[in-house]
Amino acid sequence: MAFLRLGSKSEIFHREGHTWVCTSGLPSDICINIGEMSFNLHKFPLLSRSGLLEKLIEEYSNGEGSSLNLRLDDIPGGAKAFELISKFCYGVRMELTAYNIVSVRCAAEYLRMTEDYGDGNLVMQAEAFLNEVLGNWSDSVRALEACEEVMPQAEELHIVSRCIESLATKASADPSLFSTTSWGRETRPSPEDSGLWNGISTATKTQHTGEDWWYQDVSFLSLPLYKRLILAIESRGLRPETIAASVVHYARRYLPLMNRQSSFDDVNSTVTNMPNTCEADQRALLEEIVGLLPNKKGVASTKFLIRLLRTAMVLHTSPSCRENLEMRVGAQLDQASLLDLLIPNMGYSETLYDVDCVQRILDHFMLVQQAAALATPPGIAEEGQIIKGSPDSLTPITMVATLMDGFLAEVASDVNFKLPKFEALAATIPDYARPVDDGLYHAIDVYMKTHHWIADGEREQLCRLMNCQKLSLEASTHAAQNERLPLRVIVQVLFFEQLRLRTSISGWFFVSDNLENSQNQINSAVAQQQRDNGGDDDVKQRVSELEKDCSSMKEEIQKLMKTKRSWRNFTRRLGFNRKSNSCCPKGSKASELRAVAPSSGNRQQNCEKIEVVPPETVKVN
Repeated sequence: MAFLRLGSKSEIFHREGHTWVCTSGLPSDICINIGEMSFNLHKFPLLSRSGLLEKLIEEYSNGEGSSLNLRLDDIPGGAKAFELISKFCYGVRMELTAYNIVSVRCAAEYLRMTEDYGDGNLVMQAEAFLNEVLGNWSDSVRALEACEEVMPQAEELHIVSRCIESLATKASADPSLFSTTSWGRETRPSPEDSGLWNGISTATKTQHTGEDWWYQDVSFLSLPLYKRLILAIESRGLRPETIAASVVHYARRYLPLMNRQSSFDDVNSTVTNMPNTCEADQRALLEEIVGLLPNKKGVASTKFLIRLLRTAMVLHTSPSCRENLEMRVGAQLDQASLLDLLIPNMGYSETLYDVDCVQRILDHFMLVQQAAALATPPGIAEEGQIIKGSPDSLTPITMVATLMDGFLAEVASDVNFKLPKFEALAATIPDYARPVDDGLYHAIDVYMKTHHWIADGEREQLCRLMNCQKLSLEASTHAAQNERLPLRVIVQVLFFEQLRLRTSISGWFFVSDNLENSQNQINSAVAQQQRDNGGDDDVKQRVSELEKDCSSMKEEIQKLMKTKRSWRNFTRRLGFNRKSNSCCPKGSKASELRAVAPSSGNRQQNCEKIEVVPPETVKVN
């Protein structure tokens, strides 16, 4: 830390309670009162250096030899600053540092200690040392902190703006270009690091690492000064990600609720125990922090933004602040986790979690996706789905669809969760965003299990949210045996599963027949080549290659024939050779399926007897 020693005389001041006494041997003829402190001094050393004191002494003196009492309660820096000024006037040894230079500079200006009252007066000395302080990062931070005590005078002398300009310049530049220690506010080298080797100092020089070297230092500043510094740094073109990281660091330092996962018990106890003044300060701080975050998407993590949103709800910040955070979260909702979205409800809603907030976040995400799709050159298909040429564009909305399905399954067990809100949240995600509807089916099943009293019509309406064709084999098996589902849905699941199975089996048989035909064509071509060009070496080489291809094709055919037999055994186990109408109760008007039983002599053809029967041709016994 930089320092400046002034004066050469030994100490002649000592303190007696709240009084400073000068022991120069001469009786005191002036008493300066500042607050509770008193300074018993002599007129001549003071008036010879200070224009203000000279004026006051002339005005209030009653004659030579009379004692004078003055009050200087308005002096910047108070009694501590005047103590140093008194020593300077008497020529006593004193030391200026980054901690006291601001108050001394302001007090010297207040007392008019200019060159008109002696060469090398305190204003000039303090100004020169202040310029030296501003050349060092850590000292500049200390000086800016010290401005808090004398803010009006420091602003008037432009000391605050000079400190901020110095820090902003250094934070935006290469840290190796200026002298500072990146973290240590009181860092001192250890004895083993400060030795000499062949006359060369071996002291370890602190190096800056990464872009976050200045976060810790500026986090000690008050909010108004920190805000001015961040705006000055931002105006110099520093990366938004770096600025946002500093704001996050500052928020975690001064917002205690940011450092813990808020639960219902924590929220209630925090709101109850927090004093009104403290809550108001925290609310103002959070709103300022939200305003300092750069608007660029992704500069702050989604987890941090949601934590900030939860804290804003606890502190009852302004609606505009909460809306700002919801929009920021919505813009990058694909990076959130299920645990992040389980926001405890702070309003008057009956649900445990704030479903309305999640709905607003999701709506904003869809608006962002639609705007991005409209801004994309012609590559947009129906229903807003991007064409196959850009599959990556579907990744965010697919991730959000999976996230919302998990959220619905989590909150579906809340008995106060109303059906319209469930439908609205599920329907916001377009159908093309869900490659598989297993997650949505699970959420619907949990909701019907918890809300077992809902009517059949509401169950039908709820099941229309999912696409039975997009259920996996495991989900289809579960749905076929789920008594909570409407009968129409169960029949649809069975119908589509049979159709999928038949399509798969037919595909295998089609491939096998094509390979057999290819083998016959190859054999005919080889025989024709042998008859037409038997003596040609080139033809022999081509025939040899064709024979190799034929052998490999035969191996593939044998494998497929084995697979064909395994599929026949598989269909026989599934019971397609038995007629069953158990899934078609009397009075059903939905789609049906029927497996036609083969004759006893044609069991080998049972897999080819599968028929898909349209709903209008089903006979109900």
